[in-house]
Amino acid sequence: MTSGALARRLGTTDAVVIGLGSMVGAGVFAAFGPAARAAGAGLLIGLALAAVIAYCNATASARLAAEYPTSGGTYIYGRERLGHWWGYTAGWGFVVGKTASCAAMALTFATYAVPGPWWVQRPVAVAAVVALAALNYRGVTRTALLTRALVALTLTALGVVVIAGLSSGVDTGNLHLDASPYGVLQAAGLLFFAFAGYARIATMGEEVRDPARTIPRAIPIALFLAVGVYAIVGVTALLVAGPDRLAAAAAPLTTLGGPGPVVRVGAAVASLGALLALIAGIGRTTLAMARHGDLPGWLAGVHPRYQVPHHAEIALAIVVSIVVLVVDVRGVIGFSSFGVLVYYAIANAAAFTLRRSGLCVLGGVGCLVLVATLPWQSIVAGLVIFVIGLAGRAKFRGDRHLRSTPSGSKAGS
Repeated sequence: MTSGALARRLGTTDAVVIGLGSMVGAGVFAAFGPAARAAGAGLLIGLALAAVIAYCNATASARLAAEYPTSGGTYIYGRERLGHWWGYTAGWGFVVGKTASCAAMALTFATYAVPGPWWVQRPVAVAAVVALAALNYRGVTRTALLTRALVALTLTALGVVVIAGLSSGVDTGNLHLDASPYGVLQAAGLLFFAFAGYARIATMGEEVRDPARTIPRAIPIALFLAVGVYAIVGVTALLVAGPDRLAAAAAPLTTLGGPGPVVRVGAAVASLGALLALIAGIGRTTLAMARHGDLPGWLAGVHPRYQVPHHAEIALAIVVSIVVLVVDVRGVIGFSSFGVLVYYAIANAAAFTLRRSGLCVLGGVGCLVLVATLPWQSIVAGLVIFVIGLAGRAKFRGDRHLRSTPSGSKAGS
């Protein structure tokens, strides 16, 4: 096993595309349905709230990534600025939350690509996970090149769908707001799932050229591009389909009335782009946690030729393949948001120690408010997983301390 540094091969454009590919696939084709169920047309207000909090988080992440240009993202920032337990909590939230996101993207891909019963779609989702993990295994340059192609195809398909939908007729009455404040906040929490892709840029900081300059530029560019795409598609979806049809649809953008094959191909391509970037990001955070002893050391392996965390990506592909066989995409989105919002709350706290900024306070408080308004099932599942993770670390650290304590000495010394 080789455990060493990763190669710096990504420029600003590569970083922006990887972040944009992560966000567009998640948000446009998966999150509007659950958000419409929570808030109806109020999902647009939820989208704006999610975008503001995401901007605060992006500012914090960019500042920290320039200071600590290595793999791991907020796991590293939390360790360095707040303490090891805070770093572990952020890393655990990212790994479990984004593993759930991988499952959501794989299932979204299968839902659009293979209309039919679940027993047909689930094996297709597993095949997508395995294929993209294999491509990631061959090096980050291939990941960036494929992501560029997938993002271009996705944006083209979305343009066709939006034009076709608007041409079929709109109903401005669909924009009537009748949601409660709680419903709007819940929609914001669910839609935050769609903005978390810029974290991929920070978690891959060890592979970015001139990270102190590149990362602070790439993160806000990717975020603003994604906000623009979401706003256009969200308004179009409400005007054409209305909140009720969006809420009821397993594949929401098929309700816009555009060319069916274009919608399905675009959604499938976007989901693959998001899944590709997710696998890359989780692998780097897992690598960082393994390097510091918070996950099994085997996961810190770096391939001697391709210079990628190949053990971490193999393990991730196995776990995600199991998850997609047993879960539903709608339940996964809320759970993923829980883990990622905790991750960014810690990022804002860490950034606050670098510079006392009101944006850090707004971002941190906003993350905690959105966590509290997620569906109760997502909150319970998230709390259980965090308790398991924190208890597991305590036991692992305790067992390792006992093994390293010389015979006859006090264990608590």
